[in-house]
Amino acid sequence: MLIPPASVARRYQLRQNNDMKKLVNFRKEPRPKSCDLLAAWPGIGNLSLILTRYLREKLQAEEIGEIEPFSFFDPIGVMVKDNIVEAPQFPEGKFYYWHNPSGKKDIMFFISDEQPTFKGYDLANFILDISRKFKVQRIYTFAAAIAKIHHTEQPKVWGVATDARLIDFLKKYEVVLRGRLQIAGLNGLLLGVARERGMEGICLLGEVPSYTTRIPNPKAALAVIKVLLKILDISVDLAELAKIAEESDQQMKRLAAQAMGEYIDRYTRPIWPPPEDEEEFEEDEEDEGEED
Repeated sequence: MLIPPASVARRYQLRQNNDMKKLVNFRKEPRPKSCDLLAAWPGIGNLSLILTRYLREKLQAEEIGEIEPFSFFDPIGVMVKDNIVEAPQFPEGKFYYWHNPSGKKDIMFFISDEQPTFKGYDLANFILDISRKFKVQRIYTFAAAIAKIHHTEQPKVWGVATDARLIDFLKKYEVVLRGRLQIAGLNGLLLGVARERGMEGICLLGEVPSYTTRIPNPKAALAVIKVLLKILDISVDLAELAKIAEESDQQMKRLAAQAMGEYIDRYTRPIWPPPEDEEEFEEDEEDEGEED
C-alpha cells in the first residue's frame, strides 16, 4: 500500500526533530518574528547561485551555521595533487541571516555548493525543519527556464508557486505563467516538499537560450533578481551584476562568432571558382604527379 505523501512528511519531521542538532551546526540563532528563506543549489546557467550569492554579499548577510554534509552527501571521487590522492571532500551548505532594518520580514539564506546524489528528499525536509524553527513564512527558489531565445534578447521571468493564491500574487509582477513545466533538482524539489507540508513557496525562473545551458548566465540571474527585489520590497545596488551580465553577453557573442566560423570552415565549400593562377597551380601539381 502506498503511503500518502503528507504522512511521509509528518513521520520524517518527527524523526528529524530528534536529530536536528546532530545535522546542523549553528554558531548563532536569531529569533525573528518572521522571515523568508532564499534557498539555492547549482543548476543550469548557475542562475540560482549567482543570484543568491550576489544578494547575500550586497546585504552583508551574516553566516550563522552550516549543515553536517555527511548525512546527505556521499563523495563520488577524490582530487589528486602532485600525484598524491587527497582525502574526500564534502560540499558546504551554509545558512546566512539578514536583519531587515525597516522592520519588515528578515531574510534567511541557504546556499549549497552541490546537490546530493541520492538524499535530495531528506535534505529538502531538513531545510524545511530549519525553516519552521526560524519562523519562515515563505520559501523562494530560483532556476533556469530553457527557452528558444537568442542570447542578445532580454530574458523573461517565469513563476510557479505552491498554491493558487500565490499565483494571483505573482501576476502583479509581470511574471510569465507557463502552466505546465518541470523543474529539475532541489531548486524545484524543495517547493514540492513545501507543498507537501503546507508551506508557502515560490520559484522564479529566468529564461536562458537552449544553446547556452552549460555557461553561467548572469543576465538571466539579473532579470530574476529584479523581480525578486520588487516582491521582497527591498533595495539593492545591481550595477555590479549588470556589468558582469554585459561582459558575459560580449563573451557569448565572441563564442557564437567563433563557433559559426568553425562551422563554416568545416561544413561548407566555396561556390565561386578559384582564381586563374590557382587553377594553373593545381594543373602544374597534377602534371608533376603524372611525371612521377
